[in-house]
Amino acid sequence: MEFRTKVKINKPDFEIEPFEDMLFVGSCFADNIGKKFVEEKFNAIVNPYGVMYNPASILHTVVRTEAAPRVALFTLGTNHVYILNETGEIVDNCAKRPQRLFTERELSIEECVSYLSDAVDKLTERNSDVRIIVTVSPIRYAKYGYHESQLSKATLLLAADMLVKKYDGRVIYFPAYEIVNDELRDYRFYAPDMLHPSQQAVEYIWELFSENYFSSAAKRFIEEWRPIKEALGHKPFRPESEEYKEFMNKTMLKVKALSKKYPKFVL
Repeated sequence: MEFRTKVKINKPDFEIEPFEDMLFVGSCFADNIGKKFVEEKFNAIVNPYGVMYNPASILHTVVRTEAAPRVALFTLGTNHVYILNETGEIVDNCAKRPQRLFTERELSIEECVSYLSDAVDKLTERNSDVRIIVTVSPIRYAKYGYHESQLSKATLLLAADMLVKKYDGRVIYFPAYEIVNDELRDYRFYAPDMLHPSQQAVEYIWELFSENYFSSAAKRFIEEWRPIKEALGHKPFRPESEEYKEFMNKTMLKVKALSKKYPKFVL
């Protein structure tokens, strides 16, 4: 018997290689997943100008960073934006300025698609081989009210679907939102605030992502890197002891061997 609903993940027509040039832009969920890629030695840029929650701000980061990745991941958090009354421009961060200086409004589905399309086009201009993965953050926004938060997510889901259809073969959807809400579907997979996914949930999504998107070479490197990474992260009781010094010498020999096998590897 099956006691949970499994979310189907469509296989992309590309694979992520070890040390891949990548760009992660979006909500704090993009931060969580992006950090995993950094730990596994992918050449990943993660929210270089801070967390970006809406499609307009995602575009702003793409324009500013001038990155030309082979793979980019956009995580859509909300369709709510804040407009600076003085200039009429959407801001990425209110920088703790008084709320009266801003007007909050919601982007339509079409506006979300327009901003994201501009971001896709910018990246394609820089790298004609780029592939963009778009996902919707599973994090709910309690400050909107839960019904309003769901409406916001629905707008983003429809926009993501339109974007995938518009850029068939260039953009693919990864169902992070559905995995948390339809497959895990339990408060034990949430952080203490009951809104953000727990570390266990993030790890599970990472496992599904890597299983479906990574090349065999990427998976092989991660397996070879794992024991070395764990050894380097070990905190000894007696760092001055001869035993620990010997342990670190052996570990560094393994690092050297890994660097020889993978020239792009940098500790």
